[in-house]
Amino acid sequence: MTYIRLRSILLVAVAILLFGSGMVQATEQQQRASEEPSLLERYTSNAQDLILKGLELVGIKYRRGGTDPDIGLDCSGFVQIVFKDAIGLLLPRTAREQSEVGNVIDKNELKAGDLVFFNTMRRAFSHVGIYLGDNRFLHAPRSGAEIRVEDMSQSYWTKRYNGARRIVER
Repeated sequence: MTYIRLRSILLVAVAILLFGSGMVQATEQQQRASEEPSLLERYTSNAQDLILKGLELVGIKYRRGGTDPDIGLDCSGFVQIVFKDAIGLLLPRTAREQSEVGNVIDKNELKAGDLVFFNTMRRAFSHVGIYLGDNRFLHAPRSGAEIRVEDMSQSYWTKRYNGARRIVER
């Protein structure tokens, strides 16, 4: 199976896991039983565009200083590409600079499309990702890894959480 095919399968699986029946055709019984909107349906088109663009990049290799999906992306390069391609907004290049853009928000106010920051290099705001909802975020983690979805409730991320910014109002 080709890498592109595997990536497409992974993207669909992640979308179904995150967004439930909002992304796939549900049966009539499921539609009647589910009165709650899916995660994707809860957000504006800007947030949806950010999430979908980010999910398209799942599987791309991490590259320190990377700003090109064909070669590899680092965390801030990933965020920069997603915001530029999804909503036409050019963010600064580094996680630290991105942490100075937008409005500071509390962890309990997080919404899909918000930026989440972590201290992963013994300095504040050294890592950034895009919040998806349900305590999950998308990011380019480290050398040897690929862009992926992580759970912020894991102890590694909980200990290193620095804060969040809302760039686009929803």
